[in-house]
Amino acid sequence: MSDASDTYFTVARKGEAVYREKASKFIGLAFPAGSETEVKDILGMIRKKYHDANHHCYAYCLGPDQENYRFNDDGEPSGSSGRPIYGQLLSQGVSDTLVVVVRYFGGTKLGIPGLIKAYRQAASEALENAGKAEKIISSIIELTFRYENINDVMRIQKEEDLDLIHQSFDNECRLRLGIRKSKVERVMKRLMRIGNISTSFDTFTQ
Repeated sequence: MSDASDTYFTVARKGEAVYREKASKFIGLAFPAGSETEVKDILGMIRKKYHDANHHCYAYCLGPDQENYRFNDDGEPSGSSGRPIYGQLLSQGVSDTLVVVVRYFGGTKLGIPGLIKAYRQAASEALENAGKAEKIISSIIELTFRYENINDVMRIQKEEDLDLIHQSFDNECRLRLGIRKSKVERVMKRLMRIGNISTSFDTFTQ
């Protein structure tokens, strides 16, 4: 069962949509993107593929709380394009997502309200066509403990349904386990009751 405290949403796949307004063509493209490096790579690919377009406006959000974000108007009037695209990421509740709207100018100026509407609509439809996928916020916990404690530790691993990533059993035993964020406090309390266990953490999403 999902727990809202350790899940968030991204797009499930690439989504595309086309919106036309007064001969201008707006191509909305939504992509899963888990890092700024990935965003940069996708933007480079888009600019190369649509090299003859007038504008490549975009916005992205990264992280479980959409905390890392940026939007760019790419030469359009300030606030007319990147911000409306970003607004759709917020309203549809997705992160680790990049949306690019490519514009081919049709010869008729749309004005600020017209641009806002067009970029917002192209972004919205691209996101809808991309669908949603749930991501789980987890930690990798590394345990070091004595061999005589192995049964107690493995019982907790099984009962809490923790992912077993790596194990090494000797006089000193080591385990690497994947654990959902919502379970960390409870599991740590159980482990600490055993005693003679040292731990370290790395957080990740999947």
